[in-house]
Amino acid sequence: MGWNKKMFDDLTKRELYTILRIRTQVFVVEQNCPYEEVDGRDEECTHIWKEDNGDIVAYCRIVPPEKPDEYYSIGRVLVTQEARGKGYGRKLMNTALMTLYEWEVSAVQLHGQEYLRDFYRSFGFEEVTDVYLEDNIPHVDMVLKMPPAR
Repeated sequence: MGWNKKMFDDLTKRELYTILRIRTQVFVVEQNCPYEEVDGRDEECTHIWKEDNGDIVAYCRIVPPEKPDEYYSIGRVLVTQEARGKGYGRKLMNTALMTLYEWEVSAVQLHGQEYLRDFYRSFGFEEVTDVYLEDNIPHVDMVLKMPPAR
């Protein structure tokens, strides 16, 4: 099966529940990081995920800018523990970036965990901040200038 891509209002209750459950499992439980995972932005996002045998194995959301001088961002990027090492992360990022390319955005930002900076660099993202702690996890802000649409 291919990649699922839906706006919030198009998600079924089961899809939304599963997305929130898997995000909490990875970002709160696995990373031992108590924070408000449901942050009030999901309703304006495009949600992208891959299922394998009915289970979500990779997920991210595309978040629209809140202010005119900001960029779209890719957030909540995850691959479940069981699915890591199978190339899902790269395919997920390619799917998200292709979506943004089709939308003809000029640039994309993300707030990535520092240990993944080389992964994000491989897509062309560049650091725009020094490493900082967010919920006691080292992060870095990165931006990718998108090529013009043809």
